[in-house]
Formats: sequence, structure tokens, C-alpha cells
Amino acid sequence: MNHDWQQALTDFVHKYPRMMAITGAGISAGSGIPTYRDDSGNWQSRKPIQHDEFIKDAKQRQRYWSRSAVGWPAISTAQPNRAHHALAQLEQAGAIDLLVTQNVDRLHQRAGHQQVVDLHGRLDQVVCLSCQQVENRDQLQTRLLQSNPSLLGFKAQLRPDGDADLNDQLMSTIQPPDCLYCEGILMPDVVFFGGNVPKARQQTATQALERADALVVIGSSLTVYSGFRFCRMADNTNKPILIINRGKTRADDMATLKIDEDCAEVLEAWALI
Repeated sequence: MNHDWQQALTDFVHKYPRMMAITGAGISAGSGIPTYRDDSGNWQSRKPIQHDEFIKDAKQRQRYWSRSAVGWPAISTAQPNRAHHALAQLEQAGAIDLLVTQNVDRLHQRAGHQQVVDLHGRLDQVVCLSCQQVENRDQLQTRLLQSNPSLLGFKAQLRPDGDADLNDQLMSTIQPPDCLYCEGILMPDVVFFGGNVPKARQQTATQALERADALVVIGSSLTVYSGFRFCRMADNTNKPILIINRGKTRADDMATLKIDEDCAEVLEAWALI
């Protein structure tokens, strides 16, 4: 195996000892959670639900919750992998100042990472669009299955956004959950495609980038602008960018160093430097 990248990594982290990190779906692939895109940045299957679709279309909400009921158990039991644990070690060593993740699986936190911004929210809770009350996703799962016993024990292929592929006939029979407090519309506490990242999260990440020596991108194609914007900020201020990702990314031409290798292997090597 060619390890030429190790010396380049060593030189980079010695020169820029404190970084802000951005992580994407590629870092959770080792935990059994599928990625949206392949190494070339192409969609691997159907595109995920859009924000406006969920808000405006009752049938889309029905489709989402039926698929989510089947997909949630695999997400809720997923465990952090070597890459998550290596990043937690790097935080403890002072190499990572703030970690900004585009993932909604909370695996960084389960690995012990402390300073994390969930840029796109978190799948382990739901929020009412009317009264803003929050409910635990595990509790909601119990309610979902009680109302829709046809979903009990149902198995289907897991999707990246925590749902699963189901046939239209089954989905058309599902009763979506309502808010326990006001019977309003419930939505997973995530930013769907086409939605807006809350400004407070953006500001926290921007401030961390300003004080960091460099930016490191791990396991993300950066196709979504919410993550790519930080690469543009770094590039505009001549801040070095390290990219660790299998396949091409939207910011390859901005990278000071690109390592096209397995995230876990590279992060574990970094933790030993």
C-alpha cells in the first residue's frame, strides 16, 4: 500500500496544529449508514425529500414517516466507527477546535466528541411546526408502530436519510404522527434538502474557522452548499484546506492538500502524529 500521503499529512498538521473540521456522509459509511453519492459525486439512487415538499404536501409526510418507521431502528442502533473515535481523540489532543458535521446521526457525540455543531440538525428528535415542542425519536417510534401495526417487523433497504424503501401501496395506508401537545405537524429536527441552516449554527462555525489555523474536510463531496461555503470562506482568506475523502469533491481545486484515502486510516494515522 502506498503511504506517501503520511509524510504530507505529518507536515501539514505540524504546520497547522489547530483546525476546524467539516464531516460528511462518508465518515458514517463504516457504521452501516449509506451515503447519498458515489465517489464521483453522483446520486446513488432517488433524491431525498425536499423541505418544501414535506411542509406543503400531506402525502409526502405520509411517505416520509412510513419509510422512517422502518429505517429508524438501524440508525438508532448504529455505532461510531474508527473514524469517529479518531476524531474524538484529535479533539482531546487539541488538534480539532470545532467539528461541524453535515450528518444527522449523532455518531460523533456517541464517540465522545464534545464540541460539535450539527449543521443539518439531528435525527434523534422531532419538532412540532406549530408549537415547537420537541419529542424523542425513540418515543415517536413507539407511537408510530402502535398506530401502524403493518410496519411491525417490516424490513427494507436503509436509505442515507434514515428512512427505507417501501412500496407505494403500503405507504398509502400509513397514519403519520401528530404532535402530542397541539396535534400539529411533526417534522424530524433536521434541515431537509432545500431548507435553511439556522444562522446561529453558521455563525458558530464561521467564528471557529476564523480562529483556526486551517480547515479540514473529511468524508464529504461538498456538493451541498451549506458545507462548501466554509471552503469558500477559507479560500477567500487564504486559509489552508486539507481534504480527506474518497473521490472528488467540489473544493478539490481549493485544497492545499488532498488525501484520497479511507477516512478512518488517515485519521488514525493523524492521531498518532
